[in-house]
Amino acid sequence: MARIKFGDVLEDVITLDEFPLQKAKEVLANETIAVLGYGVQGPAQALNMRDNGIRVIIGQRKGSKSWDKAVRDGFVPGETLFPLEEAAEQATIIQYLISDAGQVALWPRIKPCLKEGDALYFSHGFSIVYRDQTNVIPPDNIDVILVAPKGSGRNVRSNFLDGSGINASYAVFQDFTGRAEERTLAIGIAIGSGYLFPTTFEKEVYSDLTGERGVLMGCLEGVFEAQYNVLRKHGHTPSEAFNETVEELTQSLIRLVAENGMDWMYENCSTTAQRGALDWRHRFRDAVAPVFEELYERVVAGEETRIVIEANSAPDYSEKLRKELDELKNMEMWRAGAAVRALRPENRKK
Repeated sequence: MARIKFGDVLEDVITLDEFPLQKAKEVLANETIAVLGYGVQGPAQALNMRDNGIRVIIGQRKGSKSWDKAVRDGFVPGETLFPLEEAAEQATIIQYLISDAGQVALWPRIKPCLKEGDALYFSHGFSIVYRDQTNVIPPDNIDVILVAPKGSGRNVRSNFLDGSGINASYAVFQDFTGRAEERTLAIGIAIGSGYLFPTTFEKEVYSDLTGERGVLMGCLEGVFEAQYNVLRKHGHTPSEAFNETVEELTQSLIRLVAENGMDWMYENCSTTAQRGALDWRHRFRDAVAPVFEELYERVVAGEETRIVIEANSAPDYSEKLRKELDELKNMEMWRAGAAVRALRPENRKK
Protein backbone atom coordinates (compact mmCIF):
# COMPACT_ATOMS: atom_id res chain seq x y z
CA MET A 1 0.00 0.00 0.00
CA ALA A 2 1.00 3.60 -0.55
CA ARG A 3 0.55 6.13 2.25
CA ILE A 4 -0.93 9.33 0.81
CA LYS A 5 -1.73 12.53 2.68
CA PHE A 6 -5.28 13.76 2.09
CA GLY A 7 -5.39 17.15 3.77
CA ASP A 8 -4.01 16.44 7.23
CA VAL A 9 -4.89 12.74 7.18
CA LEU A 10 -2.68 9.89 5.97
CA GLU A 11 -4.58 7.16 4.10
CA ASP A 12 -3.60 3.86 2.52
CA VAL A 13 -4.31 3.51 -1.19
CA ILE A 14 -3.59 0.84 -3.80
CA THR A 15 -2.37 1.79 -7.27
CA LEU A 16 -0.89 -0.15 -10.17
CA ASP A 17 2.51 0.42 -8.58
CA GLU A 18 1.54 -1.65 -5.53
CA PHE A 19 -0.71 -4.13 -7.37
CA PRO A 20 0.13 -4.29 -11.11
CA LEU A 21 -2.25 -5.79 -13.65
CA GLN A 22 0.03 -8.81 -14.12
CA LYS A 23 -0.36 -9.67 -10.44
CA ALA A 24 -4.13 -9.29 -10.73
CA LYS A 25 -4.14 -11.69 -13.68
CA GLU A 26 -2.11 -14.21 -11.69
CA VAL A 27 -4.49 -14.00 -8.72
CA LEU A 28 -7.50 -14.50 -11.00
CA ALA A 29 -5.89 -17.05 -13.34
CA ASN A 30 -7.97 -19.98 -12.09
CA GLU A 31 -11.15 -18.03 -11.43
CA THR A 32 -14.31 -17.79 -13.50
CA ILE A 33 -16.04 -14.48 -12.83
CA ALA A 34 -19.78 -14.39 -13.49
CA VAL A 35 -21.21 -10.91 -13.84
CA LEU A 36 -24.86 -11.19 -12.88
CA GLY A 37 -26.74 -8.28 -14.37
CA TYR A 38 -25.90 -6.33 -17.49
CA GLY A 39 -27.47 -2.97 -16.79
CA VAL A 40 -25.51 -0.16 -15.09
CA GLN A 41 -22.18 -1.42 -13.70
CA GLY A 42 -22.24 -4.88 -15.28
CA PRO A 43 -21.27 -4.02 -18.86
CA ALA A 44 -18.41 -1.73 -17.89
CA GLN A 45 -16.84 -4.05 -15.35
CA ALA A 46 -17.29 -7.12 -17.56
CA LEU A 47 -15.84 -5.49 -20.68
CA ASN A 48 -12.90 -3.98 -18.79
CA MET A 49 -12.03 -7.35 -17.24
CA ARG A 50 -12.40 -9.13 -20.57
CA ASP A 51 -10.12 -6.58 -22.23
CA ASN A 52 -7.61 -7.19 -19.45
CA GLY A 53 -7.57 -10.92 -20.16
CA ILE A 54 -9.75 -12.14 -17.28
CA ARG A 55 -12.20 -15.02 -17.84
CA VAL A 56 -15.63 -13.43 -17.63
CA ILE A 57 -19.08 -14.83 -18.25
CA ILE A 58 -22.39 -13.00 -18.10
CA GLY A 59 -25.56 -14.06 -16.31
CA GLN A 60 -28.69 -12.35 -17.59
CA ARG A 61 -32.34 -13.13 -18.22
CA LYS A 62 -32.62 -14.64 -21.67
CA GLY A 63 -34.59 -12.58 -24.14
CA SER A 64 -34.20 -9.33 -22.20
CA LYS A 65 -32.80 -6.12 -23.69
CA SER A 66 -29.71 -6.58 -21.52
CA TRP A 67 -29.21 -10.08 -22.94
CA ASP A 68 -29.29 -8.62 -26.43
CA LYS A 69 -26.87 -5.88 -25.40
CA ALA A 70 -24.43 -8.50 -24.07
CA VAL A 71 -24.63 -10.30 -27.42
CA ARG A 72 -23.87 -7.05 -29.24
CA ASP A 73 -20.88 -6.60 -26.94
CA GLY A 74 -19.46 -9.91 -28.05
CA PHE A 75 -20.62 -12.33 -25.36
CA VAL A 76 -21.73 -15.62 -26.92
CA PRO A 77 -24.83 -17.50 -25.72
CA GLY A 78 -23.84 -20.91 -24.38
CA GLU A 79 -20.16 -19.93 -24.20
CA THR A 80 -19.83 -16.68 -22.27
CA LEU A 81 -23.49 -15.70 -21.85
CA PHE A 82 -25.92 -17.77 -19.79
CA PRO A 83 -29.14 -17.50 -17.81
CA LEU A 84 -28.50 -16.10 -14.32
CA GLU A 85 -28.42 -19.33 -12.30
CA GLU A 86 -26.42 -21.22 -14.91
CA ALA A 87 -23.75 -18.52 -14.88
CA ALA A 88 -23.71 -18.47 -11.08
CA GLU A 89 -23.20 -22.23 -10.91
CA GLN A 90 -20.17 -22.03 -13.22
CA ALA A 91 -18.52 -19.18 -11.35
CA THR A 92 -15.92 -19.11 -8.61
CA ILE A 93 -16.55 -15.38 -8.15
CA ILE A 94 -20.10 -14.08 -8.54
CA GLN A 95 -20.38 -10.37 -9.20
CA TYR A 96 -23.85 -9.53 -7.93
CA LEU A 97 -24.48 -6.40 -10.01
CA ILE A 98 -28.21 -6.38 -10.58
CA SER A 99 -30.28 -3.62 -8.93
CA ASP A 100 -30.63 -3.55 -5.15
CA ALA A 101 -34.28 -4.56 -5.39
CA GLY A 102 -33.36 -7.24 -7.93
CA GLN A 103 -30.76 -8.66 -5.55
CA VAL A 104 -33.45 -9.09 -2.90
CA ALA A 105 -35.83 -10.85 -5.30
CA LEU A 106 -33.20 -13.09 -6.91
CA TRP A 107 -31.26 -14.10 -3.79
CA PRO A 108 -33.25 -17.30 -3.03
CA ARG A 109 -32.25 -18.58 -6.50
CA ILE A 110 -28.61 -17.48 -6.35
CA LYS A 111 -27.70 -18.58 -2.82
CA PRO A 112 -27.91 -22.32 -3.66
CA CYS A 113 -25.43 -21.77 -6.53
CA LEU A 114 -22.65 -20.71 -4.14
CA LYS A 115 -20.02 -23.38 -3.49
CA GLU A 116 -17.51 -23.56 -0.66
CA GLY A 117 -14.61 -21.22 -1.37
CA ASP A 118 -16.49 -19.08 -3.88
CA ALA A 119 -16.55 -15.31 -3.58
CA LEU A 120 -19.68 -13.17 -3.63
CA TYR A 121 -18.82 -9.70 -4.95
CA PHE A 122 -20.78 -6.48 -4.65
CA SER A 123 -20.26 -2.93 -5.88
CA HIS A 124 -22.58 -1.55 -3.22
CA GLY A 125 -23.03 -2.52 0.43
CA PHE A 126 -26.83 -2.21 0.38
CA SER A 127 -27.89 -5.86 0.48
CA ILE A 128 -25.34 -6.93 3.10
CA VAL A 129 -25.53 -3.96 5.48
CA TYR A 130 -29.33 -3.98 5.54
CA ARG A 131 -29.61 -7.77 5.47
CA ASP A 132 -32.31 -7.67 8.14
CA GLN A 133 -34.49 -6.04 5.47
CA THR A 134 -33.11 -7.70 2.33
CA ASN A 135 -32.58 -11.23 3.74
CA VAL A 136 -29.36 -11.44 1.68
CA ILE A 137 -27.40 -13.51 4.22
CA PRO A 138 -24.37 -15.27 2.67
CA PRO A 139 -23.29 -18.75 3.80
CA ASP A 140 -20.28 -18.88 6.14
CA ASN A 141 -18.05 -20.84 3.75
CA ILE A 142 -17.49 -18.17 1.08
CA ASP A 143 -15.69 -14.84 0.75
CA VAL A 144 -17.86 -11.73 0.65
CA ILE A 145 -16.11 -8.76 -0.97
CA LEU A 146 -16.75 -5.35 -2.48
CA VAL A 147 -15.27 -2.96 -5.04
CA ALA A 148 -17.33 0.21 -5.47
CA PRO A 149 -16.32 2.46 -8.39
CA LYS A 150 -16.92 6.13 -7.61
CA GLY A 151 -18.67 6.80 -10.89
CA SER A 152 -21.34 5.55 -13.24
CA GLY A 153 -20.86 2.43 -15.31
CA ARG A 154 -20.53 4.58 -18.41
CA ASN A 155 -17.58 6.43 -16.85
CA VAL A 156 -16.00 3.20 -15.59
CA ARG A 157 -15.86 2.09 -19.22
CA SER A 158 -14.93 5.40 -20.88
CA ASN A 159 -12.21 6.17 -18.32
CA PHE A 160 -10.79 2.69 -18.81
CA LEU A 161 -10.65 3.22 -22.56
CA ASP A 162 -8.88 6.56 -22.23
CA GLY A 163 -6.45 5.16 -19.66
CA SER A 164 -7.48 7.28 -16.67
CA GLY A 165 -9.58 4.86 -14.61
CA ILE A 166 -12.26 5.52 -11.99
CA ASN A 167 -11.28 5.57 -8.32
CA ALA A 168 -12.94 2.85 -6.24
CA SER A 169 -13.30 1.79 -2.63
CA TYR A 170 -12.87 -1.82 -1.54
CA ALA A 171 -13.86 -3.89 1.46
CA VAL A 172 -13.92 -7.44 2.80
CA PHE A 173 -16.98 -8.46 4.79
CA GLN A 174 -16.14 -12.15 5.15
CA ASP A 175 -12.81 -13.91 4.54
CA PHE A 176 -13.32 -17.67 4.43
CA THR A 177 -10.47 -18.61 2.11
CA GLY A 178 -7.77 -16.32 3.49
CA ARG A 179 -7.53 -14.89 -0.04
CA ALA A 180 -10.46 -12.49 0.12
CA GLU A 181 -8.41 -9.30 0.10
CA GLU A 182 -6.16 -10.29 -2.78
CA ARG A 183 -9.18 -11.40 -4.79
CA THR A 184 -10.81 -8.04 -4.08
CA LEU A 185 -7.77 -6.01 -5.08
CA ALA A 186 -7.22 -8.12 -8.19
CA ILE A 187 -10.75 -7.44 -9.41
CA GLY A 188 -10.41 -3.77 -8.51
CA ILE A 189 -7.34 -3.51 -10.72
CA ALA A 190 -8.87 -5.69 -13.45
CA ILE A 191 -11.94 -3.43 -13.79
CA GLY A 192 -9.59 -0.48 -14.33
CA SER A 193 -9.68 1.43 -11.05
CA GLY A 194 -7.60 4.61 -10.98
CA TYR A 195 -6.73 3.82 -7.38
CA LEU A 196 -8.38 1.80 -4.63
CA PHE A 197 -8.96 2.93 -1.05
CA PRO A 198 -10.12 0.77 1.87
CA THR A 199 -13.53 1.09 3.46
CA THR A 200 -16.13 -1.16 5.08
CA PHE A 201 -19.45 -2.33 3.67
CA GLU A 202 -21.18 -0.05 6.20
CA LYS A 203 -19.17 3.07 5.40
CA GLU A 204 -19.52 2.50 1.67
CA VAL A 205 -23.29 2.30 1.76
CA TYR A 206 -23.70 5.13 4.27
CA SER A 207 -21.57 7.50 2.19
CA ASP A 208 -23.09 6.34 -1.10
CA LEU A 209 -26.72 6.74 -0.08
CA THR A 210 -25.97 10.11 1.51
CA GLY A 211 -24.08 11.28 -1.58
CA GLU A 212 -26.79 10.21 -4.04
CA ARG A 213 -29.53 11.93 -2.08
CA GLY A 214 -27.25 14.87 -1.32
CA VAL A 215 -24.70 16.72 -3.42
CA LEU A 216 -24.51 14.27 -6.32
CA MET A 217 -28.18 14.27 -7.32
CA GLY A 218 -30.95 15.21 -4.87
CA CYS A 219 -29.38 18.35 -3.42
CA LEU A 220 -28.00 19.39 -6.79
CA GLU A 221 -31.39 19.27 -8.49
CA GLY A 222 -33.06 21.01 -5.57
CA VAL A 223 -30.51 23.85 -5.60
CA PHE A 224 -30.83 24.19 -9.38
CA GLU A 225 -34.60 24.49 -9.07
CA ALA A 226 -34.41 27.05 -6.25
CA GLN A 227 -32.04 29.42 -8.06
CA TYR A 228 -33.75 29.02 -11.45
CA ASN A 229 -37.16 29.74 -9.95
CA VAL A 230 -35.93 32.85 -8.14
CA LEU A 231 -34.41 34.22 -11.35
CA ARG A 232 -37.59 33.52 -13.34
CA LYS A 233 -39.72 35.08 -10.59
CA HIS A 234 -37.74 38.29 -10.98
CA GLY A 235 -38.18 38.50 -14.74
CA HIS A 236 -35.12 36.74 -16.16
CA THR A 237 -35.72 34.72 -19.33
CA PRO A 238 -35.54 30.91 -19.30
CA SER A 239 -32.34 31.07 -21.35
CA GLU A 240 -30.66 33.48 -18.96
CA ALA A 241 -31.85 31.63 -15.86
CA PHE A 242 -30.70 28.27 -17.19
CA ASN A 243 -27.32 29.54 -18.34
CA GLU A 244 -26.60 31.19 -15.00
CA THR A 245 -27.84 28.19 -13.02
CA VAL A 246 -26.77 25.07 -14.94
CA GLU A 247 -24.95 25.68 -18.19
CA GLU A 248 -22.06 27.75 -16.85
CA LEU A 249 -21.53 25.25 -14.04
CA THR A 250 -21.58 22.10 -16.17
CA GLN A 251 -19.83 23.44 -19.26
CA SER A 252 -17.13 25.56 -17.63
CA LEU A 253 -16.70 25.86 -13.89
CA ILE A 254 -17.06 22.25 -12.72
CA ARG A 255 -14.49 21.12 -15.28
CA LEU A 256 -11.99 23.61 -13.87
CA VAL A 257 -12.78 22.47 -10.32
CA ALA A 258 -12.18 18.87 -11.40
CA GLU A 259 -8.82 19.79 -12.89
CA ASN A 260 -7.53 22.21 -10.26
CA GLY A 261 -9.77 22.31 -7.18
CA MET A 262 -12.20 24.89 -5.81
CA ASP A 263 -9.42 26.92 -4.20
CA TRP A 264 -7.90 27.44 -7.65
CA MET A 265 -11.32 28.45 -8.98
CA TYR A 266 -11.65 31.11 -6.28
CA GLU A 267 -8.19 32.46 -7.09
CA ASN A 268 -8.92 32.66 -10.82
CA CYS A 269 -12.36 34.23 -11.00
CA SER A 270 -13.34 37.90 -10.98
CA THR A 271 -12.92 39.78 -7.72
CA THR A 272 -16.69 40.29 -7.58
CA ALA A 273 -17.41 36.57 -7.93
CA GLN A 274 -14.58 35.74 -5.53
CA ARG A 275 -15.85 38.03 -2.76
CA GLY A 276 -19.42 36.88 -3.13
CA ALA A 277 -18.51 33.20 -3.16
CA LEU A 278 -16.29 33.53 -0.09
CA ASP A 279 -19.05 35.29 1.85
CA TRP A 280 -22.06 33.23 0.79
CA ARG A 281 -20.55 29.75 1.04
CA HIS A 282 -20.87 29.93 4.84
CA ARG A 283 -24.57 30.81 4.59
CA PHE A 284 -25.29 27.88 2.30
CA ARG A 285 -23.18 25.45 4.35
CA ASP A 286 -24.92 26.36 7.60
CA ALA A 287 -28.35 26.28 5.96
CA VAL A 288 -28.02 22.75 4.57
CA ALA A 289 -25.92 21.14 7.33
CA PRO A 290 -29.00 20.13 9.39
CA VAL A 291 -30.57 18.54 6.30
CA PHE A 292 -27.44 16.46 5.71
CA GLU A 293 -27.37 15.40 9.37
CA GLU A 294 -30.99 14.24 9.14
CA LEU A 295 -30.25 12.46 5.86
CA TYR A 296 -27.23 10.61 7.27
CA GLU A 297 -29.19 9.52 10.36
CA ARG A 298 -32.01 8.17 8.19
CA VAL A 299 -29.51 6.24 6.05
CA VAL A 300 -27.83 4.64 9.07
CA ALA A 301 -31.20 3.79 10.63
CA GLY A 302 -32.30 1.97 7.47
CA GLU A 303 -35.21 4.31 6.74
CA GLU A 304 -33.98 5.16 3.26
CA THR A 305 -33.44 1.48 2.51
CA ARG A 306 -36.95 0.61 3.64
CA ILE A 307 -38.40 3.25 1.31
CA VAL A 308 -36.37 1.93 -1.64
CA ILE A 309 -37.34 -1.71 -1.09
CA GLU A 310 -41.03 -0.92 -0.58
CA ALA A 311 -41.20 1.38 -3.60
CA ASN A 312 -39.33 -0.98 -5.93
CA SER A 313 -41.47 -3.91 -4.83
CA ALA A 314 -44.76 -2.20 -5.72
CA PRO A 315 -46.41 -3.64 -8.84
CA ASP A 316 -46.97 -0.16 -10.29
CA TYR A 317 -43.45 1.12 -9.50
CA SER A 318 -42.37 1.48 -13.13
CA GLU A 319 -45.48 3.47 -13.97
CA LYS A 320 -45.03 5.80 -10.99
CA LEU A 321 -41.33 6.23 -11.72
CA ARG A 322 -42.04 7.15 -15.33
CA LYS A 323 -44.51 9.78 -14.13
CA GLU A 324 -41.93 11.30 -11.75
CA LEU A 325 -39.18 11.32 -14.39
CA ASP A 326 -41.51 12.85 -16.98
CA GLU A 327 -42.46 15.56 -14.48
CA LEU A 328 -38.75 16.38 -14.09
CA LYS A 329 -38.15 16.28 -17.84
CA ASN A 330 -41.10 18.58 -18.54
CA MET A 331 -40.14 21.28 -16.04
CA GLU A 332 -39.50 24.59 -17.77
CA MET A 333 -35.88 24.57 -16.53
CA TRP A 334 -35.01 21.29 -18.25
CA ARG A 335 -37.00 22.13 -21.38
CA ALA A 336 -34.93 25.33 -21.50
CA GLY A 337 -31.87 23.14 -21.00
CA ALA A 338 -32.74 21.02 -24.02
CA ALA A 339 -32.99 24.18 -26.13
CA VAL A 340 -29.67 25.48 -24.78
CA ARG A 341 -27.91 22.19 -25.51
CA ALA A 342 -29.28 22.17 -29.05
CA LEU A 343 -27.64 25.55 -29.62
CA ARG A 344 -24.16 24.34 -28.69
CA PRO A 345 -21.89 24.50 -31.77
CA GLU A 346 -21.13 20.78 -31.73
CA ASN A 347 -24.86 19.97 -31.80
CA ARG A 348 -25.75 22.51 -34.48
CA LYS A 349 -23.34 20.78 -36.88
CA LYS A 350 -25.26 17.49 -36.68
